[in-house]
Amino acid sequence: MKKNIKILVMDVDGTLTDGKIYISAEGECMKAFNVKDGYAIHELLKQHGIEPVIITGRKSEIVAQRARELEIRQVYQGVGNKVAKIEELIQESQQAGHEAFDASNIAYIGDDDNDLPAIDFVNCNQGITGAPADAVSKVLTTVTYPCKLQGGNGAVREFIEWLIEE
Repeated sequence: MKKNIKILVMDVDGTLTDGKIYISAEGECMKAFNVKDGYAIHELLKQHGIEPVIITGRKSEIVAQRARELEIRQVYQGVGNKVAKIEELIQESQQAGHEAFDASNIAYIGDDDNDLPAIDFVNCNQGITGAPADAVSKVLTTVTYPCKLQGGNGAVREFIEWLIEE
């Protein structure tokens, strides 16, 4: 493994999905998730003792459903300030006393301007960051690992495999 990573924080739209939101005439929304990303989140992270965490700016029952399928216990939707949420998670882990972590134990993957503060925070604290290949250019030039694959098309699995390789 690259470092002593204890949690992987993931954005959703444009990272776990291709960023497209399908809305029917009746207002039903749909998103597509990649099964390869799901396998890596559910199986590979677990094998390496890394906790998956979702922090996203949008709210969607679709995301909640996918998180349940993948047994992701920490899902935070409608978050405007991702850095504050990450700091809260760090503080909670240290108060709990077990499996405590700090920002250097965090890996973060995101794709857009709203992810930059969190990416900068994790980078400044010696964590590891990644972005799908189709992320905005500012994100791609800021992260530790720019993926070759696009969001919703296996980028998260690529990042996870890169994180855990010896």
